Amino acid sequence: MRYWDASALVPLCVEEPSSAVLRSMASGTSLVTWCLSSVEITSAIERRATDGALTSEDRSAALANLALLAHSWTEVAALGPVRERALRLLATHRLRAADALQLAAALIAVGDQPAGHEFVCLDSRLRDAAGREGFTATPADESAVIRRR
Repeated sequence: MRYWDASALVPLCVEEPSSAVLRSMASGTSLVTWCLSSVEITSAIERRATDGALTSEDRSAALANLALLAHSWTEVAALGPVRERALRLLATHRLRAADALQLAAALIAVGDQPAGHEFVCLDSRLRDAAGREGFTATPADESAVIRRR
């Protein structure tokens, strides 16, 4: 199973340097993500539009791309179990709340058995936490990975 964090789904909606690699990874596979990923992705799109990085047409296209993706992906929606794991993850790793929820949803998706499963993510801190939890962090080419302090 390949779980997709919102950071890796944004380049499927908006053209970014990592878009080609991530589109290739997404082609022909089932996308699994947290049920609130669409909120995070919409936030990223709207932020780019407000900052002037997207034209009105680009914004509309990005939101249309998101709607198509969201229609086809599988969502983890088990709020209680995700919340419980996220609380543990916040105590274990240096994560933001949304990132802990994403990683917790991925753990639910694999029945708490992450070995042999991929976590697709462009956020360095979340990738590290996913790796420590037992996932294989992808994409392997880390040139597009966002480094946070």
